[in-house]
Amino acid sequence: MFFIKSNDNAKIAVYDLNPSGEKTIVLVHGWPLSHKMFEYQIPTLLELNYRIIMIDLRGFGNSDVTYTGYNYNQFATDLYYVIYALNLWNFDLLGFSMGGAVVTRYMKMYQGYGVRKLCLLDAAVPSYCKSYSNPYGQTIEDTNKLIQLGLNDRPKLNEYFGSIFFYQEPSNPFKAWFQNLNNTASGLGEMNSLVALRDENIFDDLRYMNVPTGIFHGKEDKICPFGMAKIMNKNIRNSILYPFEKAGHGAFYEVKNQVNKSLVQFLKS
Repeated sequence: MFFIKSNDNAKIAVYDLNPSGEKTIVLVHGWPLSHKMFEYQIPTLLELNYRIIMIDLRGFGNSDVTYTGYNYNQFATDLYYVIYALNLWNFDLLGFSMGGAVVTRYMKMYQGYGVRKLCLLDAAVPSYCKSYSNPYGQTIEDTNKLIQLGLNDRPKLNEYFGSIFFYQEPSNPFKAWFQNLNNTASGLGEMNSLVALRDENIFDDLRYMNVPTGIFHGKEDKICPFGMAKIMNKNIRNSILYPFEKAGHGAFYEVKNQVNKSLVQFLKS
């Protein structure tokens, strides 16, 4: 692990596996996780001799906890500063959940700088909450309740989030690991970015997607319902939808073999 400073001097934690790999992929985690969520994708990507670069978004994992900056524009800027500092080009970019929204904003703000292919995994796109462009999202009222819960008892919020994350029941040890991973987020990062999830809409960003895009989505997703994947597929040019049966928001784990196989298929195509 090492740090790269963003435009406001916030230190972003970066993890660079297999630096001499033939190809490069950049992975961006979701809310309120960290780079560790990709544990079950890493071996598959290494088998393909990928250089794997992961970051912790500000306020999460080992990155700096800042007073402000928990919005899609700043997250996308942080990502750009990492990509530019590492001199990356012709790389694949993957974002999960809120990370999917972040990479979508990156594609608009930085004209897809350096990206070969884009992967959206159970992405919070075009919006987390219901809006003019998304009838499938969460309600603002329910999200406000989550915000109030987190401000009073953030571990309880994380416990609830974990209870609806998976369609298939994971083992008790895995649930404990997942809860701990959620709890490692900072209070400022987790709660302020939940406000961003509530308020931001990136439907208009979809027309800026200028590279082949794979949309990977669990059909039983209760957090970012599958209808959102259909909206993405309809509005992103040159996109392919990979639906996963019997998988919720945590498809990357509960049907990891199918997700990894589809990811490899898309990246190789």
